[in-house]
Amino acid sequence: MSSVIGDIEANIEKVKQIISKELPTDTDVLVLPEVWTVGWACSHFQNSAQDLNGSVINFLSDTAKKYNINIIGGSFITKQDGCFYNTCPVVNRSGTLVAVYNKNHLYSYYGCDEGKYVTVGSNLSMVTLDGINYGLSICYDIRFPELYRAYAKAGADVFINCAAWGSKKAVPWEMMTKSRAIENQCFMAALTQSGYIENGEYNLGESRIIDFNGNELSSIMSGEGIVSCELDIDSMYEFRAKAPILNDIKDNYEVKVLCVK
Repeated sequence: MSSVIGDIEANIEKVKQIISKELPTDTDVLVLPEVWTVGWACSHFQNSAQDLNGSVINFLSDTAKKYNINIIGGSFITKQDGCFYNTCPVVNRSGTLVAVYNKNHLYSYYGCDEGKYVTVGSNLSMVTLDGINYGLSICYDIRFPELYRAYAKAGADVFINCAAWGSKKAVPWEMMTKSRAIENQCFMAALTQSGYIENGEYNLGESRIIDFNGNELSSIMSGEGIVSCELDIDSMYEFRAKAPILNDIKDNYEVKVLCVK
């Protein structure tokens, strides 16, 4: 989706419309993009902040119950214990908030200043929905493979990366999302906002569902809408059994520096 900058209620209405028109029957998990509530405009973050009982969570809870789905709610800006966070909420089918993840890496380069407005998260969050383990991440987190390795070691089945990724970085987005899936033998749902942001900047708008071999199962490359597919979890475990690559990970990789004169 292309968020309306700084307007939470308009963006809630937009999500409602997209879901009502395009949500596939028998959907199990719905995933939203990063800061869909206000768009990627850091100066609006703090003014948009809510606690975990505000209109955003209420909307996600009502939607989950209405459609009998789990929702990984992209992210919105929260205020917790006096600090602002870029937070991914997870709501189950009964509308209960079951997990939150605060973005662990804040992007503050090339004119972006996320770190000026929000606090860095300190913990990873893996949530189990209908027996499937989802490792949560947000946007810039994708550049840190250690995060996804930790999820893999903890038993993740599917990686989620909710993003508002800039249009000038298409190659890194595609390559890194596929690489995180391949190197950890996990599925990956990687989605980003689309459309104009402000000040001449655009979101990339390329969202993909990727299998454990890096194959694209489904995608949407521009505009607004829902990309969906069915994940064959059994096939992933069969592949892991045939090629148990994760068993070969060493606990430590010591680097020896050789000085040649």
